[in-house]
Amino acid sequence: MSDENNPPVPLEEQLCFAIYSAGIAIQRAYKPLLDALGLTYPQYLVLNVLWREDGQTVGGIAQQLALESSTLTPLLKRLEAAELIRRTRNPTNERQVIVSLTAKGADLRSKAGCLGDALLRASGESPAALAKLNGEIAQLRDSVYAHIGGWTSADPQ
Repeated sequence: MSDENNPPVPLEEQLCFAIYSAGIAIQRAYKPLLDALGLTYPQYLVLNVLWREDGQTVGGIAQQLALESSTLTPLLKRLEAAELIRRTRNPTNERQVIVSLTAKGADLRSKAGCLGDALLRASGESPAALAKLNGEIAQLRDSVYAHIGGWTSADPQ
C-alpha cells in the first residue's frame, strides 16, 4: 500500500541509487580490461586485497570486502581453478584457510594497474577530484556502519 501523503522519492533523487548506479557504470568501464585479464570485478577485488598483503585468511579477506565468508568461497574456488591463488589450512588453526597468490596471480598486478586510468578517461575527472569523491564516499560508508554496526575497513580479522 502506498501512502499518498508520503510518496516514494524518485530514484534520481536518492543518494543510495546514485552510488549504486555509479558503481555499475564504473564496473562497465572496467569490464573490457577485466575481460582481457580473465577476471570478474569481484575476483579483481579479492586479488587487490592480496596484492596489498598476501597470505590472508578467508575471514580477513571477507572482512575487508564487507562480504560473508560463504559468499567469498565460490569466488576463491574460481580463482584457485584459474591458478591465481592457492588455499591452504592454517597449520596452527585448522579451521582457518589461508589464501595466497600464486606467481601467476602476483604477475597480474602489473597488468591490472590500468583500471584507474580507465576510470579517469571514462569520467573526465581529475585524479584529485576522484580522490576527493572517494574520500567523501568512504566517510559516508564508515559513518553509516558506525551507526548500524558492522563492517570496518580498518580492522580486518
